Amino acid sequence: MEDIRSSTDREPTGSGALLVTAVQGIGEIRSGDDLVKIIGAACGQDLRDGDILAVTSKIVSKAEDRIMEAALREEAVEQETVRAVATREHPGGITRIVENRLGIVAAAAGVDASNTADGTILLLPADPDASARSLCQGMKRDFGVDIGVVITDTLGRPWRQGQTDAAIGAAGLKVLLDLRGTPDASGRPMSATVSAVADEIAAAADLVKGKTTGFPVALVRGLDMLVTGAVKDDGGAKALLRPAAEDMFRQGSAEAYEDGRRAGIQTGYNAGYDDGHAAGYEDGYAAGYAAAAAEARRRARSTGSTR
Repeated sequence: MEDIRSSTDREPTGSGALLVTAVQGIGEIRSGDDLVKIIGAACGQDLRDGDILAVTSKIVSKAEDRIMEAALREEAVEQETVRAVATREHPGGITRIVENRLGIVAAAAGVDASNTADGTILLLPADPDASARSLCQGMKRDFGVDIGVVITDTLGRPWRQGQTDAAIGAAGLKVLLDLRGTPDASGRPMSATVSAVADEIAAAADLVKGKTTGFPVALVRGLDMLVTGAVKDDGGAKALLRPAAEDMFRQGSAEAYEDGRRAGIQTGYNAGYDDGHAAGYEDGYAAGYAAAAAEARRRARSTGSTR
């Protein structure tokens, strides 16, 4: 794993208070709406340096006109998909887990029909990290505060039932907190702990935002140590994506089994063909040599009989 530590990395002490509050008054977002202005009007005057805004990706998608007709859902999933991970048929249809163009592994590439107008679907924002940077910069410009922004979306999880919100875009804050080398509560140095704090913030915010309450933004206060104030050069939520070379579960189990079976058959066929070819060549050579020798003896006997 790339070394993501910095000299300022430190874990929240656990002795302070974490306040997560749903922001009131956002209202329905439409294509072309200015989210900085709308969110700023709802909570900008209350913002402090070190605050974090958790913003549901759906309102970002709506503002950025990432909207398509529901009849084009299959086309939308196809255009957003980079790689199929697992596909399962069930009585309700087909579930496809895919890697989308953002590098996120999600059902149906993140294309969703919930919390949008009838007859429409929403695609994920084109660049959630850029959307988060725009919100950070806008709040700094309008209210003079250095804050962090996390763009959230709901994802399923391997080996676990249910879904939880995770960060798909981020700016102005650390998304990973590297605790490797620091002592645990017993004084032993930790060797593998890298906390996905942006995902933890997204999940905490979802507890107050909810799915049906109409609160798409939450204000998170008490994690000042994670807010950097820098938005131009941070890695954003892309840093949360595991590189392919480190992914031990890149395929669904059924797909991995089938690929292994096909590869085994092909390998066996190639080996059998090569072995058969070699054996056939040897047998043919021996048979030809024996036939030639027999023919030579026959001719010798025939020649001898005519003398």
